[in-house]
Amino acid sequence: MKPVHTNFMELCFNARSENESFARVAVAAFLSQLDPTIEDLTDIKTVVSEAVTNSVIHGYEENPEGVILIRTEIEGTKICVQITDYGLGIEDVTEARQPLYTSKPELERSGMGFTIMENFMDEVMIHSKPGEGTTIQLVKQLTPQSQQSLVN
Repeated sequence: MKPVHTNFMELCFNARSENESFARVAVAAFLSQLDPTIEDLTDIKTVVSEAVTNSVIHGYEENPEGVILIRTEIEGTKICVQITDYGLGIEDVTEARQPLYTSKPELERSGMGFTIMENFMDEVMIHSKPGEGTTIQLVKQLTPQSQQSLVN
């Protein structure tokens, strides 16, 4: 049996909205070693943006002193992106996962962050405790571009 290739990276940064694009690009750059399709890469960049933005706006309420931690793991062609904040946490995760739900309607938030994550990833797990923070774990099985011709 051929051994499974594993690799990981961790990234820690301040909860500032301007760091969202940095997080998205850093995760995409790390995953580029798998030669993902443009569609897979776009999906992953989108969910990282959603999760980081949620941490900034909802977890820390725009407090730039907060910290966001991203851990990205590769196991073969399966990826897991874990985004953690140590902010306010979510009172009711089930309610927060409902399409169009937002705890900040005054900011004209769409309430589609978790729905987008669930549509673009194979698995989305949310662990949150009020007053302690939230961890979102996103899992996706990739099909490298080099294998696309075999699939299509």
